[in-house]
Amino acid sequence: MANTLINLRSWREDRRKERQQRFLTSSVLVAILAAAAVWGTGFYIEHNTKQQQLRNDYLRQEMAKLDSKIKEIKELRAKRERLLERLRAIQELQGNRPVIVRVFDELVRVLPDELYYSNLSRKGESLHVQGRALSNRDVSTLMRNLDRSSWFSEPNLSKVGKSGDLYKNFDMRVGLTKPKPEEEGS
Repeated sequence: MANTLINLRSWREDRRKERQQRFLTSSVLVAILAAAAVWGTGFYIEHNTKQQQLRNDYLRQEMAKLDSKIKEIKELRAKRERLLERLRAIQELQGNRPVIVRVFDELVRVLPDELYYSNLSRKGESLHVQGRALSNRDVSTLMRNLDRSSWFSEPNLSKVGKSGDLYKNFDMRVGLTKPKPEEEGS
């Protein structure tokens, strides 16, 4: 038999070069795909971050609008309270307007003969009465009449003095009350 020699070296080298070529091509392709994946992931994250930032900005704007509306509502409530307080004061004044007329009417009704008022002043729920009377009995009658009236309470005589003429000066305080509706007619 004859020895046949076959040279496999060139075939092996060609095969190794081909494998290296495939490896390099695969490596470059994998590197390109990895770079594309990193870039795509970065783009996706950046896009989502921008979208979230836009949503956050929108929410901040809406919250600022709501804060201004809340401030406006608080101002309107404060203004409403001031107006209601004014309205209550006006209603109280309107309600008390006929009261002062009735107080003066009642002052005339309780006034005995031979007595007259020289000065009337009101401070809160108290009436300061100064006047002149012919006798102490007239002052006592006035005090009893004031005490019986549903518009006055607790007359308190502070001074009775003789003036230079026939009359006596007197000074008293009397409380003001508002009678219940069934007592007003008396």
